[in-house]
Amino acid sequence: MAKLKKPAGVAGAGSPFLAGLAAIVMLWQLGSWVVGTALILPPPLTVLKKLLPLVKSPVFLSALAATFCRLLLGMAISLPAGVICGLIAGLDRRAAGFFRPFFSIIAATPVMSVILIAFLAFGAEKTPVFTAFLMIFPVITANTIAGIQSVDPKLKELVKIYDFSRGQKLKYLYLPSILPFLAGGLRSALSLGWKVVVAAEVLVQPLSALGSGMQRAKANLETTELFAWTAATIIACALTEAAFTVLFNRASRFLHLC
Repeated sequence: MAKLKKPAGVAGAGSPFLAGLAAIVMLWQLGSWVVGTALILPPPLTVLKKLLPLVKSPVFLSALAATFCRLLLGMAISLPAGVICGLIAGLDRRAAGFFRPFFSIIAATPVMSVILIAFLAFGAEKTPVFTAFLMIFPVITANTIAGIQSVDPKLKELVKIYDFSRGQKLKYLYLPSILPFLAGGLRSALSLGWKVVVAAEVLVQPLSALGSGMQRAKANLETTELFAWTAATIIACALTEAAFTVLFNRASRFLHLC
């Protein structure tokens, strides 16, 4: 009796990822041996022993919830604003020229300067949210514009011939082209958002935040704890990206059915 074969690409699909992860851990362990002191580079096993009780502690859970809420708020403001500005700029060259200086200034301004200026204006609690918005908004806008520019000119002519309304143009012409670009942009924005929010928290130190936990560990020279906070943040970011991918795929299917 013939044996059933797994479809190509299914067998060992996670092997490259696991191999890469193992390589990182091995290099980390090797670096720890070379450095020779846990004060600078603690070994992976030591960090893992610190990480497990840390993620169960109320202090960490509270900090994670606070940081995640700041990230969500920054994303919630950036997404509609970026899509709207992207649609306007993508459909009108004069609007694109108007927005270009704003994006150029945002791109050229150091993140640390943004955090410090925002701290003076908004205080410790709101600074990470504002910084996340300012960094994510251009990414969403740029990807929306790219999606509009990728529309086939022949389809545009066809839409003109059939005299589609603005709503029909958006739904049947632009939305299918924007969604793939927007998905990639949101994934990049999500990773960038975690980095920016935590960086702002490290600098301005809100009462409850992942960045504040990192700063306290650094101030106390608790390098192992600092690595544990960092590892927990990386895991949270990865889980958030995975959840976002599932939700976005379902939302895309829903929009196509509507």
